Parts: sequence; C-alpha cells; structure tokens
Amino acid sequence: MANKVEVKELLEAGVHFGHMTRKWDPNMAPYIYMERNGIHIINLYKTAAKIEEANEALKKIAASGRKILFVATKKQAKDIVAEKAAACNMPYITERWPGGMLTNFVTIRKAIKKMASIDRMKKDGTFNTLSKKEKLQIDRLRAKLEKNLGSIADMTRIPAALFVVDIKAEHIAVKEAKKLNIPVFAMVDTNSDPRQVDFVIPANDDASKSIDKVLSLVSTSIVEGLSDRKAEKDELPADAPVVEAEANTSSEE
Repeated sequence: MANKVEVKELLEAGVHFGHMTRKWDPNMAPYIYMERNGIHIINLYKTAAKIEEANEALKKIAASGRKILFVATKKQAKDIVAEKAAACNMPYITERWPGGMLTNFVTIRKAIKKMASIDRMKKDGTFNTLSKKEKLQIDRLRAKLEKNLGSIADMTRIPAALFVVDIKAEHIAVKEAKKLNIPVFAMVDTNSDPRQVDFVIPANDDASKSIDKVLSLVSTSIVEGLSDRKAEKDELPADAPVVEAEANTSSEE
C-alpha cells in the first residue's frame, strides 16, 4: 500500500487554495469544502485519498518497467516537474507540447534519432569536415531539438501514463492521451473539469509550493515502484528469461 498522505502537510503547502468562485467548474463540486473570501477551498481529506489512490497506481506502472510522462509547461511548475521527474528517471515535457507527441509518435522518434545522429557526427569527426555555415545550422538544430525533446530522448515507446499539472494549460496533451486510451493522472484545480482525467488529484495547481508537495509524494511512490522492480529482478536466477513489459499501445514501428 502507498504511504499515507498527511493532510497537515498539504495544508501547510497551500494545496487547499482553489480559484475564485466565479471561475469554478461545477464538476469540481464534490472536491470543494467551502468558499472563503470569494475563493473555493479544496477538501484536503479528499485530496489526500486521491493522492494515495494515484500513488498506488503509479507505483505499479513503475514496477512494471513502463514510463510515466510528466507534463507541465507553466512557469511555476516547469523546474519542479523537471527535477522530480528526473529524480525518478521518468521523461518529461516542460517546454511547448509538440503537437502529435503521442498520436504521431513515429515522427517524434525520428526527431530524437536526428539528435542522436548529430551527436554521432561530432564523436566520429564528420562534423569537423563541414563548412562553418553548415556547422552553425546543425548546432542550431541540435539546440532546438534538445530544448523541445531532450527530456524524452530515452523514451523509445509511447508512455503507459501521463502526469499533468494543470489540465487547462495542457489540454492538447490530455486530448492526445485520451485518444490513445493512455491513463491521465493530474493535479486538477477548481476551474477545471475533472472528468477529463482518470486519476484526479484536486489541488492548487498554480502555487509552486503546492505543486512541489504533490510532486514529491508522487515521485516518491514511483521510486518505490522502481525499487520493487529492481528487487524482483535481483531475486531472479541468473538463467531466468527476461520478459520485457509490453508497450501500452503499438511500438514506434
């Protein structure tokens, strides 16, 4: 069972602060505790229960060897998501969402391979034989690819799940995931429709302290799942056949 989430810690991190009441989405009503000074207050007991539920599922995905793609492009979430996702060895998107990232994954993989081929050119000396202008063009292309896709360079297949901060801001990512039946885990504020995601974490998705607290709890569970997987592998006899986790959908080919 996933670790128990303390309501007091969520309160101290300001996870309970929702949006102004006039901006609310009525579908968030079950997760709202009260209204104070024109702002909706989220029921943290429900938030804690939902985090535990999400953590249990994320832990299982990590233990199966599949990837969870983290998505957050808003300023106050980018650095936190990059840090937490990297800490649990998961891919992440913190720059602009590349259109077709999931629905046209083959094209995305080609761009990642292009990045790898440029790196090979630099290693084997081919790069040094190019003209100054060609070098400059290639360096610019490499920098652009790194900025947009560097954090998913090791993602060889479509992820098993998405973890999103702010489903309004990342509506394209959520839409693509739903199209492919990829489960979406998300921090959902009072101005968003929770029906769009599979695992709702009702929470303040605007304050960095709140985002950091939820992501810390989530990433810890993923690390536990990875540890369970490693422990299971270590227990296998040396001659046991290795069975790779199946892709969530079709592979890149």
